[in-house]
Amino acid sequence: MIPFASQRASGQDLATHLLNAEDNEHVMIMDVRGALANDLHGAFAEWQLQADALTNCRNYLYSLSINPDPAQGRLTQEQYRDYVDRVEKALGLEGQPRAVVFHIKHDREHAHIVWSRIDAEAGKAVQLSFDREKLMRVTRQFSRDHGIELAAGYNRDKDNPDKSSQLSLYDKHQQDTTGLTREQRMELVTELWRTRDSAKAFVRALGEHGYMLARGNRPYVLVDIHGDTNALPRMINDKSVRAKDVRAFLEKDFPPEALPSIEEAKALAANLRKEKKIKDKIDREAEAKKELSEKEAARRKSALEKVRSLVQAQRKERSDLKKKHRTELSSFRNKRLELARQVREQRLKTRPAGLARFLGRVTGMNKVVRLVRMHRDRKRVQETRKLQAALLNRHRQERARLAKDQRLVMANAKRSLRSVMKVEKREQQSRATKALRHARQAQRASKGVEHLQAIDAKAYEALIAKENRQALKEPSRQLEQWRSDAGRLTQQFTKAADELEETTKGKGDSKAHDQGLKRREENARKRRRDRDQDR
Repeated sequence: MIPFASQRASGQDLATHLLNAEDNEHVMIMDVRGALANDLHGAFAEWQLQADALTNCRNYLYSLSINPDPAQGRLTQEQYRDYVDRVEKALGLEGQPRAVVFHIKHDREHAHIVWSRIDAEAGKAVQLSFDREKLMRVTRQFSRDHGIELAAGYNRDKDNPDKSSQLSLYDKHQQDTTGLTREQRMELVTELWRTRDSAKAFVRALGEHGYMLARGNRPYVLVDIHGDTNALPRMINDKSVRAKDVRAFLEKDFPPEALPSIEEAKALAANLRKEKKIKDKIDREAEAKKELSEKEAARRKSALEKVRSLVQAQRKERSDLKKKHRTELSSFRNKRLELARQVREQRLKTRPAGLARFLGRVTGMNKVVRLVRMHRDRKRVQETRKLQAALLNRHRQERARLAKDQRLVMANAKRSLRSVMKVEKREQQSRATKALRHARQAQRASKGVEHLQAIDAKAYEALIAKENRQALKEPSRQLEQWRSDAGRLTQQFTKAADELEETTKGKGDSKAHDQGLKRREENARKRRRDRDQDR
């Protein structure tokens, strides 16, 4: 069991990858801790918000994949939990928000654990120094305690370093789109290298198996019929072969400057597979536009039904609240009218008549009673208005609270629907990649080719001849450029010399003029002295 871990960002892309059911036979979210949302897209969005608001941390996630050896059997849930707890303790991630997802791919169970590195209380990211060494130490202890044999990656093979190397994303892309593993490519190129007779024969053999030489940042790069690139020395699985050995063998007949560039080689490969590419494109589009599988249709239907039912439920909630408010306002109005009626009836019953009425008018008691009643009416109106304002304010608060709650619930439902769409899009891409791989495998099988489609030797030789002609013309172009630069520099030098000469000549004339002025002034002073002496 070798753990693969990395600090990363792009939580939405990671969530989509983890929920991709096309590349995995079974996907199960076991646990989401430390988030309000119970799905991966929502949880990772919350953790990204914490990272942006509290820290300057870019790689706010720590992703770990646990891949047990299928030959030693699956791990139990308790063993997974024990290993995760040990990792958290070793890396200082105890109590941090996390998500645990289990996958089953090709009958191989493995787990993905994603932690948030952001400590919200401390307002900083958890430092993860030497995490790989700590993971290796935890894995050794866990394997020893549970009687699990360590994987080959813990004891690297010095004689064959590629044996324990991890497959890069580019190599995985090549393998997914062509159906050929990196080892198969290296085995073929190594075999052609070992059975080489001459440089031309070696390049011709590469072309027969779908490869052509090109120049890039390194002197010799292999470009296959599908436009994928690999450095030739790295494709030779022989530690005694160095890049200088490959160059010494090829540079006489195929100097790097005479080879086509990577872009030109890719263009040639595109032209060679153009007809087949059109058919593959039609097939892939037809495959991608197929009806959704029952699982995908059920998942989308569930998400859409959830949104529709939520819309209806929220509409009913708003209607019920509106009816409730109308009922309360009507009840308040009826109570106010009933109170006014009771006051009016009470006053009619206690209204004086006959002698009492006359005495009240004479003594002014009726006026006092009227003023008291007016004061009580004003107080009752003020109290009624206060109660009505409080009731209306409570209604506004209830409507605002309901609208806010409904917006949050609807946003969560729409976010879940967007998550489903993202996962479906990723699954369609995976399906298209599989269709491309199967089409290329079927094409090779139909032509009886075990590796790649052969490169058209005439087209490749014509491209090399074109590069050779350009290489031959390059010295003459450089000579013409040098002559042009030399002529331009000569003109600039001559012009500068003329300007310097004119400037020097002008300075000499000015000096002679100044000397003449001085002599005339001296003669004038001398004549004035002589004239003064004569007087």
